[in-house]
This record gives sequence, structure tokens and C-alpha cells, in this order.
Amino acid sequence: METAIAGFGLGLSLIVAIGAQNAFVLRQGLSGQHILPIVLVCAFSDALLIAVGVAGFGILVQQVPLLEPVMRYGGAAFLLWYGARSFRAAWKGGAAMAKGRSSAPGLFSALVTCVLFTWANPHVYLDTVVLLGSVASQYDDKLSFGAGAVLASFVFFFALGYGARLLAPLFEKPRAWQVLDVGIGGIMWAIALSLLTQG
Repeated sequence: METAIAGFGLGLSLIVAIGAQNAFVLRQGLSGQHILPIVLVCAFSDALLIAVGVAGFGILVQQVPLLEPVMRYGGAAFLLWYGARSFRAAWKGGAAMAKGRSSAPGLFSALVTCVLFTWANPHVYLDTVVLLGSVASQYDDKLSFGAGAVLASFVFFFALGYGARLLAPLFEKPRAWQVLDVGIGGIMWAIALSLLTQG
């Protein structure tokens, strides 16, 4: 259970970071258009990438033991950088999410846009395949870690898509984005510290 919770925490921390994909899902949620197919594309895409990372890195670590410390310290360094970026965004003031007045796209157009936001973003591979895969290799129960990360993806995207209307008034204020970024930074640094103090 602890391993699954760790996977859930890291997965949620990576997914919740403000970016083009999340902004698009939020806009779809605000407009009430094509929410279910959009969140399913995002969540299943993450699930596939997480599975590749967890499975691939687990096998690779068994064959090349030297990779374990390299991944541990590399993962910690990346988490420290990612956390610092979140703190910097909070310091700079964040950005309010504009609802936008343009007409909502059709289903096909919305799905194509969602797929591009998801698969054409190089950071998604770094976050899911590389980072989650390397952190998962630190645990004996990699399956539980991966399942926790996949669950975080489904929970987040469904909450974002269907909860957008409730969050809209709050996230029109830059202060809300600042609080979110501080929370992300804190989680990232806490996980980095746990990696650095292992073994």
C-alpha cells in the first residue's frame, strides 16, 4: 500500500503541473464539450507510458546494476529541478486561466488536439517513461507503484475535466496558481529527499 501511495503521489505531482494538456482539458471542462473522451485519451495515454517506463526500467536495472544509483541520483536531481521550477513559477506570480470565448471544437478536432498535446510533448516521456520508470525501480513492488501512478492519472484527469466548472472562479485568480505551484514544488522536493536518503 505504501508503494502504491508513493506512485500515486509522484504521478499526481507530475500530472498536475500546469501545461498545455491540462489547460486544454480544463477548457473542455469549462465548456462542457467532449469531456469523457478527452479525459480517457489523456488517462489511457499516461497509463501506457507509465507501464512502459515501469516494465522497461525494471528489466534494465536487473541486467545493469550500476544503473540503480545513477537513476536514483538522476531522478532526485530532476525532481529538485522540477520543484525549483514550480517554486519559481509561484514566485513570479502564476497566471490566471482564461476561459476563452471561441466556439468549442468538434469531437474529432478535440481528440486530435488532445493527442497532440499528449504525445507531441517531449516532457511527457521524461516524466512518465524516464522519471516514473527510474523511481519505480527503487521499489520491490514495481507493479503497485505503477498502479498508483496510473490511478493518479485517472483521478486527476476526471477531476479536472468534470470539476472544471467548480474550479473556474477560483483559478481565475493568479494567487490560486501560486498556491498550486508551491504545493507541487514541495511534493517534488520531498520525494527527491527520500531518494537521496535511501540506502
